[in-house]
Amino acid sequence: METIVTKEEPPIEWIVLNRPDKLNSINSIMIREIGDILRQIVDNDKIKVVIFTGSGKAFSAGADISQFKDLDPVKAWEFAIKGRELMDYIERYPKPTIAMINGYALGGGLELALSCDLRIASQIAELGLPEINLGIYPGFGGTQRLVRLIGKGRAMEIIMLGDIIKADYAERIGLVNRVVEPSSLEKEVRELALKLAEKPQIAIRLIKTVVNYGNDAPILSGLTLESLGWGIAFATEEEKKRVNEFLSRRSK
Repeated sequence: METIVTKEEPPIEWIVLNRPDKLNSINSIMIREIGDILRQIVDNDKIKVVIFTGSGKAFSAGADISQFKDLDPVKAWEFAIKGRELMDYIERYPKPTIAMINGYALGGGLELALSCDLRIASQIAELGLPEINLGIYPGFGGTQRLVRLIGKGRAMEIIMLGDIIKADYAERIGLVNRVVEPSSLEKEVRELALKLAEKPQIAIRLIKTVVNYGNDAPILSGLTLESLGWGIAFATEEEKKRVNEFLSRRSK
């Protein structure tokens, strides 16, 4: 791999963005390599959770701007589609995903974090969508996912001003799930991943499906999807085992 480093640590797969001299900026090669590794491990039952992080002082500072000078409108559109399709794939990935935000998460880097299920940030992390300062705007899904996550007003402020915000403010507005000290970031994220890995994996997958697709639908459609998924969960051996264990403990 040219732009990422991967580490299999069952039940965790680590995907480390590895262009530290470029603040882990995202180029076409990185988009392809992340997609390749995700497809390789999707059927690996030993892997229950995927963690994304960055090497050096950044999670990712965004798309590689050095590519922009060669983009005409059609090529720019195609690049945006490639990036957005990767983020879509991560959002709907059957295994839970965590963004371990160790430093700058800007532009496409923040859009990658937004596509993950959970975002845990270091106290020194800084986040933002500064594309407006280049005369453009987020193209990997940021205009849509940020609004759904934190609401239209706050999202418009972040996107239109292009300001970089601190981790503690990002936590207050719901952009990240929690903020931890830099020295304990990896430990906290690993513990969270291990806790997720212990949960029934089919139920986790159903939750991701119901939440992601239901969020894009009218509420009645989302509620119907919820009921259907809930019924499917009762067909799993894991549900039967856990319900019986619970009833057995209660009867003692």
